[in-house]
Amino acid sequence: MKKTVASILLLCSLNVISTVAQKKFPTREKTLDAMRITNKYFMNAWPDVGKRIVTERSRASNIWTRGVYYEGLMALYEIDKQPEYLDYAKRWADFHQWDLRDGETYTRNADNQCAGQTYIDMYVMDPQPYKIEKIKASIDSMMRTDKIDDWSWVDAIQMAMPVFAQLGVVYKEPAYWERMYEMYMYTRNKHGDNGLFNTKDNLWWRDKDFDPPYTEPNGEDCYWSRGNGWVFAALVRVLDIAPKDVPHRKQYEDDFKAMAEALIPIQRKDGFWNVSLHDPTNYGGKETTGTSLFVYGMAWGVNNGYLDAKRYAPIIIKAWNGMLNDSVHPNGFLGYVQGTGKEPKDGQPVTHTSIPNFEDYGLGCFLLAGREVYQMTK
Repeated sequence: MKKTVASILLLCSLNVISTVAQKKFPTREKTLDAMRITNKYFMNAWPDVGKRIVTERSRASNIWTRGVYYEGLMALYEIDKQPEYLDYAKRWADFHQWDLRDGETYTRNADNQCAGQTYIDMYVMDPQPYKIEKIKASIDSMMRTDKIDDWSWVDAIQMAMPVFAQLGVVYKEPAYWERMYEMYMYTRNKHGDNGLFNTKDNLWWRDKDFDPPYTEPNGEDCYWSRGNGWVFAALVRVLDIAPKDVPHRKQYEDDFKAMAEALIPIQRKDGFWNVSLHDPTNYGGKETTGTSLFVYGMAWGVNNGYLDAKRYAPIIIKAWNGMLNDSVHPNGFLGYVQGTGKEPKDGQPVTHTSIPNFEDYGLGCFLLAGREVYQMTK
């Protein structure tokens, strides 16, 4: 009986999505074209997958910014199985010998473990032990200690939490999921004065420097758009990867749904979200990375029955159309991408033509969003 009711509810939800999509969403072809052209722009700009990234200094090409791009590329490959995408990812992983930043296998730094998400994805497609041994060794070295306070900034949740979820699935080992939960909850409830998640507003402070008494110029709490986007995306990836009966799943579901609800009233009229979620006057303006991550999460939530299609589809439509119309240049360059940092003032100015110090992670976020929007418009 429960299955029948669930099937009816899912069918109704899909019917709502279909009806809304026919009226408001761009065609699937337009969504896929936008993903292809932005990705082509990047692949053309970076034909050498091992080339170091040089800004104010030189960095390896498997740092977190590039790791997020490859998450997006794998999402694109899922709906557009072009061999060149997989080849590009494989050449990158081969160049780095499937290891982490600068060959530091035993890092505890979540940023440097981000590349492992794509390594594991490719291992699942073709289970060769060398693809997974180093990211597994990195996480296993953490598991041999009792330390659970590594994720002291919210970006870290996205960079590493899905790796624990993936390893738990691959090795059928619940210990990875339990440690993942302990570390998530420490960040949520302990870092800073009382944790980085404000249960009053259902949004996250980026790190201990931004919880009260710190405020934005208008007196509100500082909720950085992309920082909240990272957590939102991490919850989605964990819920998508882990089995339905994974321990503590309800905690992730509840936090995900609470965040989604909190984001609705602060969306801009043009569909974007500001870099400062509660102070539109503090470097206010369109911003693509946070917006992409929110679209990714909301669209996934609708596609998987966690969020009501009737309520969330208009939010997603407005945001996705806004990015297609205002962010994507004809040559595939992605505008309104805030550069790296941790708060609204960083990586400014954010404009239609401004080039961020790293172009990769913004595209990764956009491709993740695009995959879910594409799935919504079936």
